[in-house]
Amino acid sequence: LICQVQRMDQVKQVVEAGAHIIVAQGAEAGGHGMNSLNGRSTFTFVPEMADWLAANSPDTLLLAAGGVADGRGLAAALTLGADGALVGSRLWATQESLAPHGAKDQAVATSGDGTARSRVFDILRRKDWPQPYDFRCIRNSLHRKWESRQDELAAHPEDARADYDEGVATGDFTRAHATVGEAVGLVHDLPPAAQVIESITSKALEII
Repeated sequence: LICQVQRMDQVKQVVEAGAHIIVAQGAEAGGHGMNSLNGRSTFTFVPEMADWLAANSPDTLLLAAGGVADGRGLAAALTLGADGALVGSRLWATQESLAPHGAKDQAVATSGDGTARSRVFDILRRKDWPQPYDFRCIRNSLHRKWESRQDELAAHPEDARADYDEGVATGDFTRAHATVGEAVGLVHDLPPAAQVIESITSKALEII
């Protein structure tokens, strides 16, 4: 059983549920995660959870998620006490990924400053995730249009949804979403996935 958590108060719950592996997801991660008010940074969350697991559930494996995109990130995660890492954005931006080519090209051109966490694309995609969860993706033109008016968008989403749907249909990623985290700033190409794994592993081994 693999469980992903975003706060320390969730850890005991998943251990009691029988989790064999726990993923510590920092708010830097792409896609769904805990909002900025409640989420944690990977850099502080992982060692705190590692200490708790060592004292309370030492056989449970810990993976770091959020911001790990190269060997430096994996080496840092291991140093902080994780047993490994769950890599999202870097493997999303590979040749084998089923993400649209336009989304991947946009990601390569985006820095880590270019993502945001909000409810905008959940509302536009008709995804009813509960609070306090929201969604990190590239902060494109449509996102910027609505990010400061999310309650208004939720109340009257029809026109914005039509705009979004047209963007998806035409491959226009100024309107359609690209699901990546802050690690997108470390993504500069679209290599085969095997090459990414080899590069991350070899660099981490070199560091540690």
